[in-house]
Amino acid sequence: MTFPDPAKATRPEGTFVNLANLRKVEPGMTKDQLYDLLGAPDFNEGVFEVRKWTYIFDFRNAGGVADYSRCEYQVVFGKDHHSQAVYWKPESCKSELDTPAAAPAAVANVAAPLPQEPIRLSGDALFAFNRADLTDDGRQNLGQFLQRIQQASQVEDISIVGYTDRIGSDSYNLSLSQRRADAVQRYLAEGGVPATAMHSTGKGNADPVVQCSDANHAALIKCLSPNRRVELSGVARP
Repeated sequence: MTFPDPAKATRPEGTFVNLANLRKVEPGMTKDQLYDLLGAPDFNEGVFEVRKWTYIFDFRNAGGVADYSRCEYQVVFGKDHHSQAVYWKPESCKSELDTPAAAPAAVANVAAPLPQEPIRLSGDALFAFNRADLTDDGRQNLGQFLQRIQQASQVEDISIVGYTDRIGSDSYNLSLSQRRADAVQRYLAEGGVPATAMHSTGKGNADPVVQCSDANHAALIKCLSPNRRVELSGVARP
């Protein structure tokens, strides 16, 4: 199986994939189902009539946030456009999916969700319309989340997911949502959150919070505002 050159990836630095989602990948899945689990592939391989998607994933080792392994993961599709097989490079990366043995219950210092439900921040409160650079108000709005992370002694699996409304093309919205999620990740990194403890994903106009049918363009933009958002979640160790 041939893997593309990592230097040509859209994110050659890799992302920390959600292991629970990765374990759900199985033969017979559609590209939409895989996208919901893993996000967009890291190479410009397209969507239609494409027979493989390739990702670059990082996995944390026991040495802490700076100790991690990088793996390439490839999904191959059959003629029916459903997933047929997966491949790893190097092959030893398959062991990352092994479920670790259950650890004894800790009396203290137990990992806790931060928060239990994702924090949903309005995109309009973070960015100007159709932009992906944080406004001054946007930085202030992110400040509370950053302070909460800074108070923890260790953080991991900070997930940053960007969404847009349905105005515009799917490809543009997917790109805009990813750039917005990346902007939030950069802000948190500037505040001291380890880059290796975070992963950002853009989901375009997926999972809308509201549905609007306004004919007037300005009214439609206002109505769809809740769909333009960034959701943040993660785990902190006190």
